Amino acid sequence: MTAVKPTSSSPPPRSKPALRLVKTHEMPREEWLQVRQQGIGSSDAAAAVGLHPYKSPLALWLEKTGRAAQIPVNSEAAASDDSSPLYWGTLLEPIVAAHYTKRTGHRVRRVNAVLQHPDRPWMLANIDREVIGAPDVQILECKTAGIQGSRLWQDGVPEYVQLQVLHQLAVTGKEAADVAVLLGGQSFEVHRIRRDAAMIDHLMALEAVFWRHVQEDRPPPADGSDSSARALLSMFPRDSGQTLDLRDDLVMNALFSDYLDTRAQLEKFEALEAQLKQSLQQRMGDHTRMQFEQGSVSWKQAKDASVLNAEALTRDRPEIARQYQKVKAGGRRFLVQTPKTDPDGPMSPAP
Repeated sequence: MTAVKPTSSSPPPRSKPALRLVKTHEMPREEWLQVRQQGIGSSDAAAAVGLHPYKSPLALWLEKTGRAAQIPVNSEAAASDDSSPLYWGTLLEPIVAAHYTKRTGHRVRRVNAVLQHPDRPWMLANIDREVIGAPDVQILECKTAGIQGSRLWQDGVPEYVQLQVLHQLAVTGKEAADVAVLLGGQSFEVHRIRRDAAMIDHLMALEAVFWRHVQEDRPPPADGSDSSARALLSMFPRDSGQTLDLRDDLVMNALFSDYLDTRAQLEKFEALEAQLKQSLQQRMGDHTRMQFEQGSVSWKQAKDASVLNAEALTRDRPEIARQYQKVKAGGRRFLVQTPKTDPDGPMSPAP
């Protein structure tokens, strides 16, 4: 059993227990999602503070403000879809919990309720299991990870899971939690996460900043992630055709200048990368692989593939081609114009 050591001494458990906001036993999914919208849940913690690998604060803000369907980060597909992580996580959770009891001897039981922090009503938590009668641990979090997901566990509990558990400890006032994880369907690990007062205080402060964004209906800044990019397209799917004149906005002009400089640097390094790649290919010739001290490269012939000649089909059998056509919604394209790229020179002043 591995352990996550606390970075500071832990105070005794607080006197106020967590509140049971609502019972979740047999609660319809839609009602459960409405309850989640009332605050930051434990699975939201990492996203709220910008440390989740798959969900940005902006995407979470869209959910909490009702602008997007609220889909928990570990529940991105229907529970009945056996190709989704949710399906296998839900199916295997009781098995993980049972094996945890077999491995540690600790008995566990379900907690069918959404828990609420006694002093911060916007802090909510669902916990997988409560550990019974163990003096050194009180919560069990069950996880499963596939072959690719297991890579995130190579150095122990991933940061976003640690934040999830710290949030649970903050809400419940408990002292420690075990994270039991089944990796790749065959490797079982148990990690201990103890209460860390300093970390919890910092986490709660950052979460409070995010929650103010929700209460004030003010979006947090985009963070450059794919999740933020999808969130922005969700917020602004179409353009109005109007021009926003920011030539007198010093802050946004400085940001645009930084953006142009960054693009120029990327173009320079992309050109250098292409040159270096071609030099390697030229030396490689017809060899399949080259080996170096720091690694290797391969240059292999891809298999032939059959593709539909849509142009010929449309020309020779237009009536058949029309039967299988469908409308693809157009997306917004982000294009940059500068005096160097605009054939008409500098943009003329707005009327």
